[in-house]
Order: sequence, then C-alpha cells, then structure tokens
Amino acid sequence: MNTTEAIYTRSIRKVNADTLSIQDDFLAVEEPLEISLLYTEKGQRLRKKISVTMRTPSHDDELALGFLFTEGIIQHYDQIKTVNSNALDPNKVLVTLKDQAAPVLHTSERNFYTTSSCGVCGKASIEAIKTTALFSLSEAHTVIPHELFFDIFHQIKNKQEVFQQTGGLHASFLFDYNGNFIMLREDVGRHNALDKLIGAAFMNNTLPLHNSILLLSGRASFELIQKAKMAGIGIVAAIGAPSSLAVELAEECGMTLLGFLGRDRFNIYTDFARIKDI
Repeated sequence: MNTTEAIYTRSIRKVNADTLSIQDDFLAVEEPLEISLLYTEKGQRLRKKISVTMRTPSHDDELALGFLFTEGIIQHYDQIKTVNSNALDPNKVLVTLKDQAAPVLHTSERNFYTTSSCGVCGKASIEAIKTTALFSLSEAHTVIPHELFFDIFHQIKNKQEVFQQTGGLHASFLFDYNGNFIMLREDVGRHNALDKLIGAAFMNNTLPLHNSILLLSGRASFELIQKAKMAGIGIVAAIGAPSSLAVELAEECGMTLLGFLGRDRFNIYTDFARIKDI
C-alpha cells in the first residue's frame, strides 16, 4: 500500500490524565471512489455509474474489479479491456469491457452507494445480496490442524503497516493451507479490503481460492462471507465475532467459519470437519 496516499497527518491536542500536549496524529484517509462501467449493448457503447464507495486510496483497480466480480456483474478477467483512473479526478475509476463482454446488471432496484462501515447498505432485499457464485466449495475437505490458526494469528501482528500508524484500518489476509502468507489488503472499509484482495486474485487469474484461508481483522459480517463465497474460499477466520446471518450463509454454502481468533483460542461455528480434532 502507498502509505503517502493512505495516511493523513493532523496536529491535535492530546489529553493524558491532567496533562495537555500538542502532537501530530496519523489518520487513515477516507475518500469516495466512483466505479463506472463502459460496455456494449445492442451495438451501442454505454457508460454506467455502478457504485460509490468510501475507501482508503490504494489498489483502486483491484477494488473496482473485486467489487464488480463479487457483485456478479463480471465473471472473468478476459472480459476486461482496460481499467483506468481519471487523470483529473483520482477518485473515479472506469472499467471498460471488451465489445463482446456483457455485464450482468440486475433488474432489481439497487443503490450501490456504500459507506466504509457497510458493504450492503441500500440493497433492496436479502435476496438481492445472495448473488449466484461461479464456484462451489469442495466437499472433499483438507483437514487443518488447529495449531495452524494460532500461527497465522501471530504472523499478522507486524504486517498491517498503515494500521500500525493510524489504528484505523481493516485488513483481509490470505494464507495457504500450510499457513504460508500470500497477500494482505487494507482499507477503512472491511468490505473494500476484501474486494481489493479478491480483485488482485481476479486480475492474476488465481480464482477460485479453494486452497486458501481468509483472515479478517475484525468481525465476520454477512457481506464478507458472501464475497468469500464468490471467490471460492472454504475457510474464513475472524478476529471478532460473526453475525447470525454470516453463520447461516457459511453453513448454507459449506464454509468453515471461525470467530474470536486469538493467541491460543478460537470458536468454530460451521463445518467442523475441516479442523483437526484436538
């Protein structure tokens, strides 16, 4: 991540018990990103604004493609002609599809304005969120020793560069089934961090992520499980708590969901067979 773009410095007054001092504080940048799509329909080139999301600037091409993929609007990287940021306004990204590529633009009314705290605000209904996934999770489980998750937890401590300076970013980490670190993406929005990670895999043609473990730095909410499902991820671990709807969706799609991962503990909520018994 480009820390220059992601961090804002501000002079503050810091109160400590009965003392007052003036210090510089480092804040995570939050700015809107407008995602637009240029595509061909009935012989005409059409440009459509798809989403405005509040994000931390960095990996905007990954964010745009990850969002379009996890929403089911595009399916394959070979549909993409170009991804361009606006030279005059870096808070706008235009994704251009090849002439023969048709986006799946849903007929139901959907407002794709999202905040940094909610990735599904404005969705018309719960049915509209349940996008049909391209990838199904394998029924043949690789069994993971429970100690591997403790090792993963220790690995993440020093990897969030911007979080260490600001304390204000969410992160999505990707590990393989041997506990090897693959990738990290950070953002002020938890759903954006995951879209950036999935967008990177989408651009590298490494989807589906069947043999990967997704680690979320905060809680596991429904929209994050839905995005993980779209990417074919079978194991999701969260530092925080899962929501009831996240657990229901994970169970429905055969995903193993862990919560409250710590130095020496975690809870398993669904599909226990992937975790080796103690």
